[in-house]
Amino acid sequence: MSSNKLVKNIRYMLKFLPDRIYIQLNYFARFKKFANLETPKTYNEKINWLKLNVKNPLYTKLVDKYEVKSYVGNIIGSQYIIPTLQVYDDVDSIDFDALPEQFVLKCTHDSEGLVICKDKTSLNIDKAKKKLRRALKQNFFYIGREYPYKNVKPRIIAEPYLEDNIYNELRDYKFFCFNGEPKYMLVISNRMNDVKIDYFDLNFKHLDTRQKYENADQKIEKPINFDKMIELSRTLSKKLGHVRVDFYEVNGKIYFGELTFYHFSGFMPFEPAKWDEIFGEYFNF
Repeated sequence: MSSNKLVKNIRYMLKFLPDRIYIQLNYFARFKKFANLETPKTYNEKINWLKLNVKNPLYTKLVDKYEVKSYVGNIIGSQYIIPTLQVYDDVDSIDFDALPEQFVLKCTHDSEGLVICKDKTSLNIDKAKKKLRRALKQNFFYIGREYPYKNVKPRIIAEPYLEDNIYNELRDYKFFCFNGEPKYMLVISNRMNDVKIDYFDLNFKHLDTRQKYENADQKIEKPINFDKMIELSRTLSKKLGHVRVDFYEVNGKIYFGELTFYHFSGFMPFEPAKWDEIFGEYFNF
């Protein structure tokens, strides 16, 4: 068992702990200090403050990878939504023969249940089913105490496999919005091999910080639709407080990814640490 899986299993076994105590223990494990949850200053402290103090029932729909599609499509248009090929309540309902040669299976209630198939003839179906079954049994709420996930119905959706021909991958463009205004963004690249993460301001100036992963080895080019992504993220983040709005760009076309309210669950240090306070200043409770 990998160290990451071990940590997640330990966290899940501690689900009997009250949210505040659980959050403080996890925060201490990452930062070697407890979070200031009374007068939070840093980005990560404020993320955890939000978990405990702001409970919007709409968020349960917005973190559901299937339900959020109709919400977003009604606001910015269905042309930005990745089509859903099928929805399954359980693994045994998946008809792999009916799926195209390339596809993606993802659980609607977490970030772990993901199967990417680029060639169905080489797909290990038993391994895929095992991964999805394991994910369906997990309530993602108990991993980070992100309350919107507690009541999401566990399902599986099938989507087309997407890849940008320019980079031969699917890059994530994630915009951090505060009270309806995007302030900075990050690009995740090389996801299938050695994940890289790069932060930028809204002039696409690279920021000298990172979280968990190293910066890309090569220069990250500004996406073709960068300005349109900013516009769409501004539209989608209205009335949502703080939210990360994620997009993909595939052969010049924008696709919506997801809405994320608790980036890295508020448990991931910035390097250098000063950026935790810099990003935290954007919050206005």
